[in-house]
Amino acid sequence: SRALFGSCRYIVEDLLPRFGVTSTLVDGRDIDAWKKAVQPNTKILFLETPSNPTLEVIDIKAVADIAHAAGAKLVIDNVFATPTLQRPMEFGADVVVYSATKHIDGQGRCLGGVVLADQQFISDYLANFLRQTGPSLSPFNAWVMLKSLETLDLRVREHARNAEAVARFLEGHKGIERVFYPGLPSHPQHDLAMSQMEAGGNIVAFEVKGGKAGAFRFSNALQVVKISNNLGDSKSLITHPATTTHQRLTPEAREELGIREGLLRLSVGLEDSADLIEDMERALA
Repeated sequence: SRALFGSCRYIVEDLLPRFGVTSTLVDGRDIDAWKKAVQPNTKILFLETPSNPTLEVIDIKAVADIAHAAGAKLVIDNVFATPTLQRPMEFGADVVVYSATKHIDGQGRCLGGVVLADQQFISDYLANFLRQTGPSLSPFNAWVMLKSLETLDLRVREHARNAEAVARFLEGHKGIERVFYPGLPSHPQHDLAMSQMEAGGNIVAFEVKGGKAGAFRFSNALQVVKISNNLGDSKSLITHPATTTHQRLTPEAREELGIREGLLRLSVGLEDSADLIEDMERALA
């Protein structure tokens, strides 16, 4: 899918070609585009749903069927949805990846990642590579992650409740051009999202009137919400994708993905939703 986190786009477009690995970027919502992109040598179909930062939702089962018909694997970045709200393997995914730095840690303390797959895949492709190259968590960071997993379900569900309240507020505010949130009925793939997810998640994207200047003015006026490109934290965090996570892309590529100058990505935390709404209302005044 073309709608990937900026670092993933870099890996796919700049890093992997150095090793002879080619790729085709498609509009992940277009199932026919997936079918047309598959080649005889296709090994992996890769997507994230909901996507970063515009929260596009992709039909996991439909893409899984295409991958398996071609003898390929479907790999899904499930960071935004979390394992609490979406379990891609139930819809046919072969491999699921997470940045554990986000919701799994939940407080911005540790760096880590997770690759989930069956034992055969791990033995064939991952175990020896990881052993030889050494991307292993320190014992302390592993302990922090394990402790955080104990509260993941409770935290994520509260995140999602707060996010829906914030999204509804933003959708009704005259200073906002539009809101992207899978849990809102106005989201173009709301029905699909709710068939795959248990709730809309904690990420809300929205366009502030006034373009980049308006987005920066709003972000700088916030007091409860902090500026950071992390997400899934207990604190609410906001970032401007065009100048952070997706700044490597050309303006044309960002426009194609809907990443306009006024777009902000908000990771809704665990503060009281009334406090968050009051903070945003003041910043929009």
